Amino acid sequence: MPSDKIGLKIYNLAKEIWKYPRSLTGKGNVKTLQRFTKICPNLNIKYVKSGQKFYDWKIPNEWNVKEAYIIDPSGKKICDFSKNNLHLVGYSTPVDKYISLKNLNKHLHTLKSQKNAIPYVTSYYKKNWGFCLTHNQKNKLKEGRYRVKIDSTLKKGKLHYGEILIKGELKKEIFLSTYICHPSLANNEISGMTLGIFLSDWINKLKNKRYSYRIIFIPETIGSIMYIGKNIKKMKKNIDAGFNITCVGDEKNYSYLPSKYGNTLSDKVILHVLKHAVKKFNRYKWVDRGGDERQYCSAGVDLPVATFMRTKYGEYREYHTSLDRLGTVVTAKGLGDSFKIYTRIIQALENNRKLKFKIFCEPFLSKRNIYPTINDAPNSEIMITADMLRHILSYADGKNDLIDIANLLDLPIWKLYPYTETLKKNKLIQ
Repeated sequence: MPSDKIGLKIYNLAKEIWKYPRSLTGKGNVKTLQRFTKICPNLNIKYVKSGQKFYDWKIPNEWNVKEAYIIDPSGKKICDFSKNNLHLVGYSTPVDKYISLKNLNKHLHTLKSQKNAIPYVTSYYKKNWGFCLTHNQKNKLKEGRYRVKIDSTLKKGKLHYGEILIKGELKKEIFLSTYICHPSLANNEISGMTLGIFLSDWINKLKNKRYSYRIIFIPETIGSIMYIGKNIKKMKKNIDAGFNITCVGDEKNYSYLPSKYGNTLSDKVILHVLKHAVKKFNRYKWVDRGGDERQYCSAGVDLPVATFMRTKYGEYREYHTSLDRLGTVVTAKGLGDSFKIYTRIIQALENNRKLKFKIFCEPFLSKRNIYPTINDAPNSEIMITADMLRHILSYADGKNDLIDIANLLDLPIWKLYPYTETLKKNKLIQ
């Protein structure tokens, strides 16, 4: 499917789930996952209970909100959760009372540096309540009595997450992880989860898969720690490459954030694809991390997980504010182009393997009708093909995989696919 068409499909899904009130837990997460099952019926919705411990962390209570708002002295409703779910500090406890402006200000959050933006604020692990609004709105508040209403529940419940397993020929897995815990933030992180579910659908339909694929939809940090806690042994055993999918919806520069040492198959394939597909991209260091790659590559876990993004989280002005919107920051084109990169990555992994010659010394290609019997011009198509076959054969010594060979030839791996198929058909490599 062309990138513009799939980009529009991803974008339309993002619009549909825009207002779902997602957090670490709650009905908004469940509703999001249920919508995703319509695209990938093999998405399994799972959960762990509040209070369950995973390493140094504990699953928080489940949080749900019916309504939340402030009524000013004139009777006008402001900071209405139903209008914008960023207005409410995440995990706010129930409140229903009248309060002075002086006391209200203690619970209001703004951004002085971006006076027209509503900030994204949470208080997951300490009981609190609060509202977020633009700095300009706050400056217009007048003295008087304000009614504060937060109809929320915070009690023992469940943390839900989604998991897809798509089996291939091998037990070895490609691992894909994305977030479902933020409310109305387009690039961070609706772009990741919506692209992730359509990528899962594309993988489902991919024929003759070598690898198995495991795709998870989790709340950030606590979700990855929980998932590691439940699955670390099989993750260490089975994962060949892994990717954290986030911030993939804008049209600015592409970005790469490595695994801890930058020496995994995940790193190699991202760098290779970006070099040949987009030419220019931002390359970050491990110390610049900030997403769930932190957990997957933490000491002792050390999984081969790297991150491909468009503009990196924290590096664009609209990050974690109401300005991170669909249509302005995230576009159908941005989503479609990122989707294309991810399919290139997966196709590269599917075609990648160590190549080894089956005939000692350089084989006689002409008798197999894959080398000309008459020397043609060096730049003719037939000679280019013949030379490429010989180049690949020369590096097929069992030491190099196809990405290595493509790097040695300074060519994109997808340019080598037809040549390796020719060599396989003629039983010259294994």
